[in-house]
Amino acid sequence: MAKKILVVDDSATTRSSVQYILSQAGYNVALANDGSDGLRKIDEVVKGGDSLSMIITDINMPVMDGIRFTQSVKSGPHKSVPVLVLTTESQDSKKQQGRQAGAAGWLVKPFQPDQLVTVVRKLAG
Repeated sequence: MAKKILVVDDSATTRSSVQYILSQAGYNVALANDGSDGLRKIDEVVKGGDSLSMIITDINMPVMDGIRFTQSVKSGPHKSVPVLVLTTESQDSKKQQGRQAGAAGWLVKPFQPDQLVTVVRKLAG
């Protein structure tokens, strides 16, 4: 059974390109358009009998940003799920916030597809 990855990003273009890349690499992908929607999707995945192997989130999103979303995930029942930040933010202060929130990795957009797959394989298996 393919591993399931949740992609949380307010950009439909980013969501679809990440979904395409990861699907081609053999992963199942669930999508959410902000952190609040991401928390709902986690519940849907679990209620559907699946488990998440990994979460990929943007930082700058409406409703709930990626830092707050990561903090919520890491303080709940899914705290063992690795979170990769995929964002345009490259400042060390933002990366530090991500690490403190519990992110396992940080990838800056634009990214190379093979780079994304390599990081996902490392974190999700």
